[in-house]
Amino acid sequence: MYCRSPDLRINFTSRRYRVERHGYMTNLLGDRALQTIEGYAKRKEPFLLSLHFTAPHWPWEGPDDEAESKRIRDIFDRDGGSQNTYAAMVQSLDANIGRVLQALDASGLASNTIVILTSDNGGERFSNVWPFTGMKHELLEGGIRIPAIVRWPGRIAPGTVSEQVIITMDWMPTLLAAAGTSPDASYPSDGEDLGQVLTTRTEAHPRKLCWRYKAGSQRAIRDGDRKYLRVAGNEFLFDLVRDPRERANLKDRERDVFERLKSDWELGTPRCYRNGLGRRIMPTRAISWLTTMASLTQRPRRMATQSRSRLRSRKLSTGRNLFARSE
Repeated sequence: MYCRSPDLRINFTSRRYRVERHGYMTNLLGDRALQTIEGYAKRKEPFLLSLHFTAPHWPWEGPDDEAESKRIRDIFDRDGGSQNTYAAMVQSLDANIGRVLQALDASGLASNTIVILTSDNGGERFSNVWPFTGMKHELLEGGIRIPAIVRWPGRIAPGTVSEQVIITMDWMPTLLAAAGTSPDASYPSDGEDLGQVLTTRTEAHPRKLCWRYKAGSQRAIRDGDRKYLRVAGNEFLFDLVRDPRERANLKDRERDVFERLKSDWELGTPRCYRNGLGRRIMPTRAISWLTTMASLTQRPRRMATQSRSRLRSRKLSTGRNLFARSE
């Protein structure tokens, strides 16, 4: 995809945007990430880099599909794409993530930097979500179960796998704790610090997490291994460990569990999520494939404080087309 992309040197005070970048969006974002890492390395400053790759996402365009980008008039691109195109987009994403990791190595920052790779929703159209069912826009596991890969040399052993249930809002308190601080008491986090889970073989503990989605009046709540789901008025109870494809409806066999989870969801405020602590979690939306890097080289407490303010103030708006062009 060719699209107009912010120069990424944005004056947030005057809100003036200079748009003059050309190329494939995944590569442009990778280029800018490398520049950012190199800049912080030279200044020996701690940093938080929130890198939002837009691929793989519609419109479906690989690095060599500039002609296709000129054909597309509907950004949803319902008449385009293929598994080969999807594969090319993922390969480009993978290559640029590799460039970022290599930049950390070359800058001498890798050993003291946490790298998190995750996403904002499950697979869509051309993706394979096996062994789950469902996809983006659905509260089946295929729509809400996402990758979560963390690299922290010297603290997290390579190749380890955790069975801990986590949710996106856990990353903020986790990174703040790693930096030696905690969330502002005036703005308590709805997530929890996963540090012990990530760095030790701490046994997984049960979580209670809730979701809702307007289309189909979908609602879901997970407590431990059990999940209550309602879609278009149809209700289900699943054992996600024994039945990850969500095929065996246990609502009659485990009626007490079904009624309890249904009641727990009803007690929540319809306009927000709730976690196991009962605090409200307002729905949030991220851009596809979120890569976060926190360098803990110096002044960790200052870094964490600055990170909170930057996350509030720096919200980049990028086009959905993956190629950038000027007109």
